[in-house]
Formats: sequence, structure tokens, C-alpha cells
Amino acid sequence: MELFAAFGPTLLWGGFIAAILGLLALDLGVFHRSAHAVSFKEALTWCCVWVGLALLFNLGIWHFQGTEPALEFLAGYLVEQSLSVDNIFVFIMVFSFFSVNPAYQHRVLFYGILGAIIMRAFFILVGISLFEQFHWLVYIFGALLVFTAIKMLSHASADPDLSKNKVVQFARRFLRTTPEFHGERFFVRLDGKLLATPLFLVLVILEGMDLMFAIDSIPAIFAITRDPFIAFTSNIFAILGLRSLFFLVAGALQKISLLRYGLAAILAFVGLKMLLSGYIKIPIGYSLGFIALALGASILASVIAAQAQQPERLS
Repeated sequence: MELFAAFGPTLLWGGFIAAILGLLALDLGVFHRSAHAVSFKEALTWCCVWVGLALLFNLGIWHFQGTEPALEFLAGYLVEQSLSVDNIFVFIMVFSFFSVNPAYQHRVLFYGILGAIIMRAFFILVGISLFEQFHWLVYIFGALLVFTAIKMLSHASADPDLSKNKVVQFARRFLRTTPEFHGERFFVRLDGKLLATPLFLVLVILEGMDLMFAIDSIPAIFAITRDPFIAFTSNIFAILGLRSLFFLVAGALQKISLLRYGLAAILAFVGLKMLLSGYIKIPIGYSLGFIALALGASILASVIAAQAQQPERLS
């Protein structure tokens, strides 16, 4: 039976959004009321919580809608979760560039991801509406994803200079900020003037960069499903687990240096899928298998490469 028919679209969307907001309020208001550096154990626990909730939700889709929508959700979740690794690279660069105290990083990520949820909801609803009216957009976005994959491969080993980033330059130019941090506060009043702190500047930069990432990730989900609820929920669950994933794997990203090749392969695949959508229908099971294979192969290759380099470092 259809999920919309079982619950009604208003109750379905309203219930999901209310549940997510409740979980976020519990996260910030109870578990992270006081600023502190997130430990590995705490990050691992929250990773398990968010992944478990996503899989439980996927099980609910399978029960009410069937196998095909459930596979679409799982494929969309894996794509968005894997592409979010690039967000983690950005988090590391921005926090390092501005020397953000680890105790305040969770607060920045919380509000950053809250803003990302709002942006993704808007882009998904507008995007699906546009695809329904202008089918030729499928080919434009497909070409964009293939181009992004090629660009990612050509810059896979590059270490970008954040000081030259357009988002950073724009935020620094138009935001009046204090020269130093003021704890976990985003704004302070000095000499009668309300000024932003560098922590708010970091938040604005992360939001701006997430907007740029959405240009890649939103078309990618459209290559998998056109169901707005599945597209939205798979995106949101991937974003919700992003903070915990950052604190869990930030220190280990150097060991999976070849992961970006797997991400490029996924982007190229979904882009080609969109370009060929008018001629070839690729089953969702094959898409899911390719995504899992690309991720697994790039991670395994990264581990093998890291182990091969260890004897060289010791010699």
C-alpha cells in the first residue's frame, strides 16, 4: 500500500519533521547543553543512533511501500552519506583555518546542519517540481554531475587554499566581526555595537559551502528517485549523521585518501544514469550495487595504500 495513502501526506511530512526537530532539540538541549569536545565514544554512539534510525525508517518504507521505494531510500541515503565526506573535508579545513576550539565545533555544526535541512527541503521540492515541468533539465543536471566527477578526479590530491575561497572572501568582506572568539557566542555587543564573532563567521562559511555542495547532491538524488518524501528523508538522515561522522572519522580521513575516487565514480554513474534515462532504465538494485562497490573498493584501496606506505616511512 502507498505510504501517502496509509497516513496522508500532511500527517506524513508533519510527523517526520516534528520527529526530527524533537531529536535535534533533545540533542542540543539535553546531551550538548554545555560546550565540550566530543569524544570518540560519544561520536560512535551518536553515529550508531542516527544510522539505526535511518535503517529503522527504511524498514518502515519497505513495510508500507514495498521493496522498490525501500531500495531507493537506501541508495539515496548511501549516496548522500558518501558525498557528505567532502563536507567533512571542508569542516576540517575551516575549523583548522579559523582555529576553532573543539569544544565549540559541535555548536557550529548543529546550527549549520539545521540550516542545511531547510535548504535541502527547499531545493528538493523546487527541483522535483521543475523536473515534472521541464524534463530536459534531467540531461543538464546529468552533465553537471559528470563534469563534477571529472573535476573531482583532477583535484583529488590537491590541497585547496581556503584563504582564496570565494565563500570565505565574501563572508569576511561583508561581516563585521570581533578579532577574537567569545566562547560559544555568535554575537557580542561591544561599545554599543552588535558584532559577530569569528564563530558566526565560520557558521556562515559552512552554510555557504553546503549550498555549493547541494548543487551536486540534490541532482544525484533525483537520479535515484523522484518521490519527494523519499528524496527528502534520505537526504535528511544523511545530514543528521554528519556531525557524529565528522567527530568519528575526522582524524582517520588521511587513511582513506582514495575515497574521493570512489565518490567521483558515484557522481559519474548517477550523472550518466540521468543522461541515459530516456533510453535505458537502470534498475535501482544495480544502482545500489554499484554505489556499494565504489565505496567499498575505494576504502579498501585506501587501506592497502596506507599499509604499503608504512614500511617506507619506517625505513
